[in-house]
Amino acid sequence: MSALRTVLNSKPLLWAVLAMPALPMIVSGFRPDVVFEELLHPSGEWSARLLILALMLTPLSLLLPGRRPVQWLLQRRRAFGVAAFGYALLHLIFYLAEMGMLRDILAEIGALGIWTGWLAFALMLPLAMTSNDRSMRALKSGWKRLQRLAYPAALLTFAHWLFVHNNVGAALLNFAPLALLQLLRLARSARGKSGRAYSAQA
Repeated sequence: MSALRTVLNSKPLLWAVLAMPALPMIVSGFRPDVVFEELLHPSGEWSARLLILALMLTPLSLLLPGRRPVQWLLQRRRAFGVAAFGYALLHLIFYLAEMGMLRDILAEIGALGIWTGWLAFALMLPLAMTSNDRSMRALKSGWKRLQRLAYPAALLTFAHWLFVHNNVGAALLNFAPLALLQLLRLARSARGKSGRAYSAQA
């Protein structure tokens, strides 16, 4: 039983599971009849969903303290964030391959649905590069401040999804759990502050 638990908790298995959806996309990318436009949506979806998962874990752990499944996921939050960046990179590669020419890329970079995607990727880059123990030790308290860039990256990802696909329903469906958890977290924090203020006045 302990051997099985060790395997289930191993990092190689986690990374293999996180990489599984990317494999058919990568294989399709090398086919001579590939249509890169068809690979943009799934790669972008996986990036967004893994980013959402990573950001959901902190408020979820505060709302459900001590729950083992939540704690298990929380301990692997950095892996989910790095995987989100990996799929974002794959999404970018497919986009560049689809566009082909630099002039075509520059021609649409000012569109709301496009520059939000570029900016989201730019914010995710330093997060992925510093998601390791060495960077945590080097940056100290600055590491947590840097990681807060994930929140504007998520907002930009939401805008990118919304305006590129012009599908409000799908974007809201995917981002609603994160928004709800953050609202509950803020409400709980506000109640705690008002309670402490009341106690101080009493």
